[in-house]
Amino acid sequence: MADVAKCEIELVVNGESRSVAAYPMERLLDVLREDIGLTGTKEGCGEGECGACSVFMNGRLVNSCLVPALQAAEAEVTTIEGMVAEGAGLDGVQRAFLEYGGAQCGICTPGMVLAAHNLLRTNQEPTREDMKEALAGNLCRCTGYMKIFESVVQACRNMEVAS
Repeated sequence: MADVAKCEIELVVNGESRSVAAYPMERLLDVLREDIGLTGTKEGCGEGECGACSVFMNGRLVNSCLVPALQAAEAEVTTIEGMVAEGAGLDGVQRAFLEYGGAQCGICTPGMVLAAHNLLRTNQEPTREDMKEALAGNLCRCTGYMKIFESVVQACRNMEVAS
């Protein structure tokens, strides 16, 4: 990237306007983790296959390892850290993952939580098939998915999920 200059990219991350100097084709994942310091978004594969790097960009669930920084210019990005207001503690989906063992090693957890939020925005009573489809882009090597599904079911029962 020696021949390519960094450019100023303006975006809104977790409700806060940010300006970062980044290479146009630098990954949004790296901008979030390295430049902004939000390490909740994880890198699992770097190829868009595992979902560990999932974030919301303009309300849409995306793999941040596949999004060039320049594409995120003027976008609204929400990471796992932005799912609740500062000082409010864990949100309902996060609490359910903690209480029902949906979080194990933690690599896939942020992406799974965001994928679950994405599902529950439109379907507050998902079937197991709905959950399988909604979480299919997120790989977990620790839980065998049963605890993740139990966590999503519990989040449906006990919490109102923010849209």
